Amino acid sequence: MIPDARDRLARLFRNTFGHAPAHIATLGADGSIRRYFRLQGEDQTVIGAANNDRRENTAFLFLSRHFRRHGLPVPEIYAQDLDQGVYLQQDLGDETLFSRLAAARAEEGTFPERLAAARAEEGTFPERLAAIYRRVLDDLPRFQVTAAENLDFSVCYPRSRFDGQSIQWDLNYFKYHFLKLVPVDFDEQALENDFERFTAYLLEADTRYFLYRDFQSRNIMLHDGRPHYIDYQGGRQGALQYDIASLLQDGRADIPWATRDELLDYYVEKIGAYAAVSRASFLSHYYGYALVRLMQALGAYGYRGLYEGKSHFLTSISHGVRNLEGLLVRAALPDDLPELTRAWSRIVDDPALRRMGAVSGEGLTVHLWSFSYHLGLPRDPSGNGGGFIFDCRIVKNPGRIPEYAALTGKDAPVAVFLDKNEDARTFLGDAKTMVDRAVEHHLRRGFTDLTVAFGCTGGQHRSVYFAERLAAHLSERPGLTVRLRHREQEDS
Repeated sequence: MIPDARDRLARLFRNTFGHAPAHIATLGADGSIRRYFRLQGEDQTVIGAANNDRRENTAFLFLSRHFRRHGLPVPEIYAQDLDQGVYLQQDLGDETLFSRLAAARAEEGTFPERLAAARAEEGTFPERLAAIYRRVLDDLPRFQVTAAENLDFSVCYPRSRFDGQSIQWDLNYFKYHFLKLVPVDFDEQALENDFERFTAYLLEADTRYFLYRDFQSRNIMLHDGRPHYIDYQGGRQGALQYDIASLLQDGRADIPWATRDELLDYYVEKIGAYAAVSRASFLSHYYGYALVRLMQALGAYGYRGLYEGKSHFLTSISHGVRNLEGLLVRAALPDDLPELTRAWSRIVDDPALRRMGAVSGEGLTVHLWSFSYHLGLPRDPSGNGGGFIFDCRIVKNPGRIPEYAALTGKDAPVAVFLDKNEDARTFLGDAKTMVDRAVEHHLRRGFTDLTVAFGCTGGQHRSVYFAERLAAHLSERPGLTVRLRHREQEDS
């Protein structure tokens, strides 16, 4: 925890821009100790980060400036105070590649994750999303090869290379925070022997490149019509295979296997223009790196979900198990990994792990409304009489602008207008924070319903926009069913 993070960031903002921030909003936390805030000034909005780990901060700031010199789309750094553990960076908005995936599922009425998983297995994937992934894969070799050529890897955190010790850390993370917590039975000495052989196999690959480390959909921002990239502070020197595996094997993204194969082929073709990499050589170690990445992720899910008791990580375990099953079908690995292979098989064959995180009964249903205050409040269908009603009338009304008057908050021009409005962004951030807390509480207590409503003057623009944005955000959470209704549009 960083108890005075807001004060530290406010001072840095004032020293940088010459005036105090008008508003500071807390942003949702990830699985790290870093804390993020959106600071709004007179004519600018920035993201403030607070983290007491000086070496990690140094690595992120150094890499950010290095990547920008190479023309890569990463956030600009405006100011830093390493002694106070804070820095200010460019605000890239709130939309990630993962939230775009979630929004696409929401449009199709697939909020329950079991339905999204079923669709992934059927092999369907929208071309508009595949196009974004291809754009991302156009950028990845520039990080890995171009930016690596003159990069001082000694600054990287926590190690300069993804070497044998780094791999052993990840494998033991998997052993202690997943296998032993689940639990899965194994012979510890035999498993350690396999870990050594598996590590030696992985290090046969060429490891001269930049390894981003956490190259996945939640760390890819969609800003100004193109992908931007964040959270590379753990990057170091390593093999090409790791990052493409991180992206394509991201369990919660639920990319169909056929699409993963197509995107992998696209990447192998692209990387060939940057480095002398043969397809056969690359693929000979690709699935091994995909598996070590997945084991690290399962360790993280086990630690956060089973040890720390954060329930929303548990469904990620079931996604990871399905991913493991698919990888094992495709992987050609060394034959001398008997105990590790048995552990993988026990995971895949365990029905409890395949259902991990599933909520009993109906789970939590979020009843999400947009409405007009002129026509009264929406009815709570659950009968609980609780939840939130957010008054959007404090945000500028695009309906009073002639070019938007005939549109709604579901139309792209209105959404873009509100995306760029600072009051709207702050309002949405505050609403997300409050609803996220209620969702966590309701899931923990086993409650079945939560009602959230956004009201504005006519129920056509602002309320619809905020309800749509919150629906996409909530669809990232496991154990939820979101029922979205735009009352005034239904009645029109």
